[in-house]
Amino acid sequence: MKSLTILVVGGCGYIGTHMVKALLEAGHHPITLDNLSKGHRELLPGGDFIEGDIQDGILLDKIFSSNTINAVMHFAALIEVGESVQRPLKYYRNNVAATATLLEAMVRHKVSKFIFSSSAAVYGEPEYTPIDENHRFSPTSPYGETKLYVENMLKACDGAYGLKSICLRYFNAAGADPSGAIGERHNPESHLIPLILQTAAGLRDNISIFGTDYPTPDGTCVRDYVHVNDLVSAHLLALEALMNESASAIYNLGNGNGFSVREVIETASRITGRAIPVVEAPRRPGDPAVLVASSDKAQKELCWKPSWNSLEDIVRSAWNWHKKG
Repeated sequence: MKSLTILVVGGCGYIGTHMVKALLEAGHHPITLDNLSKGHRELLPGGDFIEGDIQDGILLDKIFSSNTINAVMHFAALIEVGESVQRPLKYYRNNVAATATLLEAMVRHKVSKFIFSSSAAVYGEPEYTPIDENHRFSPTSPYGETKLYVENMLKACDGAYGLKSICLRYFNAAGADPSGAIGERHNPESHLIPLILQTAAGLRDNISIFGTDYPTPDGTCVRDYVHVNDLVSAHLLALEALMNESASAIYNLGNGNGFSVREVIETASRITGRAIPVVEAPRRPGDPAVLVASSDKAQKELCWKPSWNSLEDIVRSAWNWHKKG
């Protein structure tokens, strides 16, 4: 594939920085647009950087006018499920309205390739596992609803403007680049693996297990963890598909393997060589017992195959990043 110029919105975030690194290594020219409300400028591996917001239509017009953008990759969503319940308008404004502003600019400037970071949150409580793309939608939070709204918006934009998109529904993104130069840094942190590793590092007193009486082998919730570098490899394949005039599509991205909360804690304890204090707490409302993806469609149509299948390898890559502080 020839060298492409890719606008990466939210490129200073966790997955965005890994995406920029992968684009550079593939010989592409990434332009990162990030308002730095959640992202970290110092972790950006290279390419061009513009500080700004996708809600700023004038700035978007300037970017599209000054560059020949081949495609846009969207990582600029707010992701805190709990906060989305408490402040839903903030999430609808950032995740839906701002994305509409970005899509309007793309239509004005005739940029017709869009890759969207969606989420398994569009499914809600699973009716069956592994979850495939035909599972019914029933988001249990405004965050999940905003992802589904954008997916529907993209479907309408395809019909109205010929704007082609690939939506990638992540399950549990985890791990860090093997270089240890970039990794997961959220504030506040809400993801299980970094919280466990913060506990191992002495930055937290303990890790809570919310519910120990689920119908799973050890009573704790089971989740599907997919390495961040496997996620970005799927984006590169999606980009190639769109540049080859693929139709719009939606894919689940997961490992296809489920690991319980206790398994993750025990794995982290072995890798770090440290005891990890645990507090058992009641179940959280809306936490399904098992969330595991079927990624058969992505494997068949995109020829995507996750290469980080081992929980040990995923956790070890994250620990290498956390040790660097």
